[in-house]
Amino acid sequence: MSKRTLFLAGFFGLLFAGFVFAMTKVIPGFGEVKMPVLSHVQPFKFLDQNGQEFTERQVEGKVYVAEYFFTTCTGICPKMNTNMKEVFDRYKNEAGFMILSHSVDPVTDSVGRMKFYADSLGVNGSNWHFLTGRKDSLYYAARVSYLLDDPKNNNEKIEDQFIHTQFFALVDKAGRVRRIYDGLKKEEVTQLIEDIPALLAEKESSGPRFTNGLFNNNPQ
Repeated sequence: MSKRTLFLAGFFGLLFAGFVFAMTKVIPGFGEVKMPVLSHVQPFKFLDQNGQEFTERQVEGKVYVAEYFFTTCTGICPKMNTNMKEVFDRYKNEAGFMILSHSVDPVTDSVGRMKFYADSLGVNGSNWHFLTGRKDSLYYAARVSYLLDDPKNNNEKIEDQFIHTQFFALVDKAGRVRRIYDGLKKEEVTQLIEDIPALLAEKESSGPRFTNGLFNNNPQ
């Protein structure tokens, strides 16, 4: 390769680098790789550990992480919530952030039992909400909104269904699921912690929060 060719390659390389640098200064977010939109969260209505009604309105304009567990679980749930506690500890003072832990066993997980569980973690009265309610509504949210279980796993009777998943869903300010993480893997929990600021910094979408036409299909 001649000196002239090397000079031109270097010149245009520097020119391109300068262009990219300039664009990052002029256009906010230029060059950043953004997390894709995986799904839209559908309207929901549950009760939190304090017996208060909790709906999609409580998370409007907020970034949150959703998970599913049950209080009597002695398998994966304790480890999941130990890892989730790390997420909570990092962002417990962030007003724009929440954690929603849904029960997969609402018959057992009453409001009182969820409050006792939250108290045992030392997080009651903060931005970590433990939700219970109708089983069909909880499972609908897991499968359709948060993609934490295959929607095809519907048996004929809701009583015969049981979700046992270790995955966490990260939701943005506009109610869109942006990434799924394995809550048992430390490296993925670390990635979750690192991804949250990017969504906190995003401007909320000006479009409708629920956009895929399933509003009236949510069982209540």
